[in-house]
Formats: sequence, C-alpha cells, structure tokens
Amino acid sequence: MAASTAMVSVGGPALGRHFKTPASKSTAALFSIRKQQEELGFIASQLSGIKISYNHCQIPTPISAPLRPSLQPIARRVCPFTGKKANKANKVSHSNHKTKRLQFVNLQYKKLWWEAGKRYVKLRLSTKALKTIEKNGLDAVAKKAGIDLSKE
Repeated sequence: MAASTAMVSVGGPALGRHFKTPASKSTAALFSIRKQQEELGFIASQLSGIKISYNHCQIPTPISAPLRPSLQPIARRVCPFTGKKANKANKVSHSNHKTKRLQFVNLQYKKLWWEAGKRYVKLRLSTKALKTIEKNGLDAVAKKAGIDLSKE
C-alpha cells in the first residue's frame, strides 16, 4: 500500500522551494514552516540574494542601490565657444515621408597653440569656432565665450 504524498511550496513560487511530505502532514508542515519564518523575522529576497530584515509593526523601507556615476562622462555635442548644438530636421524620403532626425554640429578635437600659456591646448570645438579663432585669436574668442584655458 503506497502512502499518498503532496507537494508543499515554501516561500511561494518565486523562491522555488518544494518539499515532498505525506498528505496528512502537508498542512501541518506548511503551518510550522510559516511559524518559523515569522519567529525568525526575516524574508528571503530572491532578486539580490540578501536577507532583508522585516518587522511586522513598522513599515518596511525600500532598499535602493547607491547611484554609481558612469565610468566616463558623456561629452555633449555642443561647441563650448559658439554654443552651436544639434538641429532638429526632417529626413524626407522619395515618397515625401518625413521622419525626425538630428543634424549634429561638426565637432573636431584640435590641439591649438595658446600664446599666453606657452603651450598647446586640446579642445573639442566646431569648425565654425575654428575659423573664428583663426580670425580673432584664441584668447579673444575664449574670453568672449567665458572659457578659462588654464584649466583645459
């Protein structure tokens, strides 16, 4: 004569803990396991693999991971000298279907000689700013834009 067995799920389907117990003991086993969980005062967190303290009297505070800055700051596609930035435009197909697109500024990395500092300064500037620098000089354009070249 075979004894009947039942599957008991502990901690819900998310934790995936299943035990085979005799059918007569299934509800008693489930009750005792739940009672043990309440006595211990914690629940298992499947997402992060850590134990989160839980008190029934207090409102649980959400646990959030500290914000980590990205490895490198993302360079904006804006010229610091002229203030030029991307232009919103339509891309027009042969069937005259218009979709939005961006026309980015022609930014170039350039090493320029800085007379006052007696050294080269590496800048990311637009080709329009480069023409303006060739015409007026690096110091005049930087002063007008409010850029301190000693930090560059």
